Amino acid sequence: MVCPSTSRLPSPYRFVLPAALASLFSLGVQGAFAADAPAAAPPPAVTVAKPAFKEVTEWDEYTGRFVAQQRVDVRARVSGYLQEVVLSEGHMVEEGQVLFRIDPEPFEAEVARAEAKVARASTTLKVAELEFERGERLASSKAMSRETMEERRANRDAAKADVEAARAELRLARLNLDYTEVRAPISGLASDVRVDRGNLISGGSADSTVLTTILKLDPIELEIEASESEFLRYSRLETAGTRQSSRNIANPVEAMLIDEDEWAHKGQMTFVDNEIDVNTATMRGRATFANPGHVLLPGMFARVRLLGAGAHEAILVPEEAIVADQARKLLMVVGKDNIIEARPVVLGPMIDGLRLIREGLAPEESIVVNGVQRAHPGKPVTPQEASAPR
Repeated sequence: MVCPSTSRLPSPYRFVLPAALASLFSLGVQGAFAADAPAAAPPPAVTVAKPAFKEVTEWDEYTGRFVAQQRVDVRARVSGYLQEVVLSEGHMVEEGQVLFRIDPEPFEAEVARAEAKVARASTTLKVAELEFERGERLASSKAMSRETMEERRANRDAAKADVEAARAELRLARLNLDYTEVRAPISGLASDVRVDRGNLISGGSADSTVLTTILKLDPIELEIEASESEFLRYSRLETAGTRQSSRNIANPVEAMLIDEDEWAHKGQMTFVDNEIDVNTATMRGRATFANPGHVLLPGMFARVRLLGAGAHEAILVPEEAIVADQARKLLMVVGKDNIIEARPVVLGPMIDGLRLIREGLAPEESIVVNGVQRAHPGKPVTPQEASAPR
């Protein structure tokens, strides 16, 4: 196509035509590029759902260690040579059962000496009483002075005291003889024997020789420690009337051993300490468990859950919907125009596979439950509705 020469056009159109042609060419080029440019990508698709909202009973989880309800270091009450070991190591013993015997001969001799002393004191008393009775008859006929009569009365009373002292020594000697048989102070599981037969052992003091140790295993206790903030939360719940203190009622406790996958052991709180430990900032408590089969042993660790609050309506979300941002926990909440908001929340325990949300989320709000990595705060998403978590 040959463009006509602009020199032949009238002067008013001589400059207008080139400008029009340039404009048409520019529009044609822009249209060609516009046709080739890709369309803008839609917002990323994510799965959203409303949280579960139902009545729950809240439990708080801790780690605890079992301890014996009673622990006794068996010691002799008298010193002497260990003559016989009756105890079967590592077996159950009953209260009052003989465990050890100390050589009784020195104590038998002491009993015999004390018996002779009682006999001598009794004879002396009898003589003193006869002298006193004779004195009374003489005094009635004015044949004995008052001073002599009082002296005989005093001799009689002193002889009575000597008899009582001798009898007390005899009781002590017999008691020490009985103590040569070392008996179990409680029923429980005995440890090993710490002293071999034939050794000289000391007894009757805090530094006496430890012969063995007995632990009472049924029932058994579990010690747990709650942080200061957790203890304050329990105090607030008691003030609000939602949960009573474990000092006042036996709140239920459940335990799970390291090889178990269910809360098989049921107990109850029986003790809460009276002060916060200044070194650990924790409050110590104990729960008591029945242990008829002696499966639970002192020193064992266990996961523990303690009744945290009474029955109440709670918000629950899937664990995978929670995002960690350093110390904060976030949920991606779908707001107006499907814009994502990173919402800080306060977490509670796991209940039926879902995480309890204490603060930060309302039941009617929608959260991202799948595709969290594609949801960015302040950016839109394409929500795909899913049913509430069960």
